[in-house]
Amino acid sequence: MIFVESGIVVGFLLPGDSILFAAGLLAAEPGSSLSLPLLAVGAFACAAAGNAVGYWTGHRFGRPWLLARAGRASAHVERAERFYARYGWFAVVAARFIPWARTFTPVAAGVAGMRVRSFAAATLAGAAVWGAGLVALGYLAHDIPWLARLAFAVAAVAVAASVAVPLVGWAARRVRARRQTPRSANP
Repeated sequence: MIFVESGIVVGFLLPGDSILFAAGLLAAEPGSSLSLPLLAVGAFACAAAGNAVGYWTGHRFGRPWLLARAGRASAHVERAERFYARYGWFAVVAARFIPWARTFTPVAAGVAGMRVRSFAAATLAGAAVWGAGLVALGYLAHDIPWLARLAFAVAAVAVAASVAVPLVGWAARRVRARRQTPRSANP
């Protein structure tokens, strides 16, 4: 599921954070057959491989398709190129912690033609901190009640922010569009 969430566009609906944290909690249960190191390495590998597939998909299919379309689509590609040239590494790492963004950011990085070396470094850093980190956090939270409460609070804030940020952006665009629309004269 971590691979699908990271690499296939329809995966944005999957709850990767919850799965990794829960896997860590289950590994900490007395008598559990789940191995913490194996879970952490597996989460890291699946997250990194998913990002690589997303990047390749954007670069191989999305970029040519968008550039073949004249006008607005190519302007968006140019904006994405500038963004990823400047903020790409940070964007790829930070997107790991935003549920919907971790699915679309690698694709957008591929479309924008982000340097492969920079993308790979960001992918490995993000997959290590997010994938292995959430499994370890779940494992530790099993025996430390305040850490469990803190982790749930952070998760709640992350989920709320991932919903609020797009809504605020959408509302801001609507306000701008209304201000730009000329009002008809009243008779």
